Amino acid sequence: MLPLPDFEWLAPTTLADLVRALGEHPTDTLLLAGGTDLLPNLKHGLHAPKRVIGLRRVRELSLIEESADGGLTLGSGVTLDTLANDARILARYPALARAASLVASPQLRRMGTLGGNLCLDTRCAYINQTAFWRGALGGCLKRDGDVCHVVPQGKRCVAAFSADTPAPLITYDATVELVSVRGARTLPVAKLFGGDGVKNHVREADEVLTRVTLPAPARGLRSAYEKLRARQAIDFPLLSIAAALTVGDDEVVTDIRLVVGALGALPRVVRKLEAHVGKPVSPELFDELARAAHTQCHPLSSLGAEAWRQDVVAPMVKRTLAALRASTRE
Repeated sequence: MLPLPDFEWLAPTTLADLVRALGEHPTDTLLLAGGTDLLPNLKHGLHAPKRVIGLRRVRELSLIEESADGGLTLGSGVTLDTLANDARILARYPALARAASLVASPQLRRMGTLGGNLCLDTRCAYINQTAFWRGALGGCLKRDGDVCHVVPQGKRCVAAFSADTPAPLITYDATVELVSVRGARTLPVAKLFGGDGVKNHVREADEVLTRVTLPAPARGLRSAYEKLRARQAIDFPLLSIAAALTVGDDEVVTDIRLVVGALGALPRVVRKLEAHVGKPVSPELFDELARAAHTQCHPLSSLGAEAWRQDVVAPMVKRTLAALRASTRE
């Protein structure tokens, strides 16, 4: 059994107390929500914090609020199980509900949170191992070394982004709020991530992600999420696809969003899809979008089997598009 390292434990009950405590020693402090990913990483020696702040007792982080136009604001402490089963999310944002339902196992979804999934650390076959295992390689760019075992000549860590919820949130134009003692700031979910696997979030050490805001779904919006993994439970994605099409009454597409995950350190938004807008929903359109994604998306070996994962990008995109569900408002 791998033990946890020693650290000071804090459990504030209000957001104000949480922000104040985090601001005291931000570089030596980690935030723990459900702990489904952080606790194993602590046991593997990937982090050595002096303080850990538990978020579970901060009620403000677990609220779901509706806007007058039908949008939703989700507290970062809302569990993945709630996301997967809440009737409002299932009706208005089916891709998000689907993504949450595919994370890990039922037990872990009841513990894991939206904020924790958004802030999930990147993963790599060379880093997510025990300290003893990593020591045999002399470490890597992400921890204890200066060589990337995936790209030996590379100067940037390419550990893979493996969270499920960000891709559909990006297709929905969702925003996040980050709060610190310095104040609050709001940014699109797509801008939350950077390209370095060591620190692939723009969230500063003294900031806590407090909530996610989803605009009301547009009329005619259809969305879906699919995930490829070695087993049909527990596993992180080897590839994930979120798709959203806005479709008129004549079945002509007026907007297209495609986001692919588990390629590198951040979710990849498939670009230059404007040429496909104005076409009717059809298998031919799905083929075209699948080819565009295959051309732009190139998995790295951070998670292994990169050639096979490249081959299945196009079939996975077509599977996701075939699963599109219309968003509705109650």
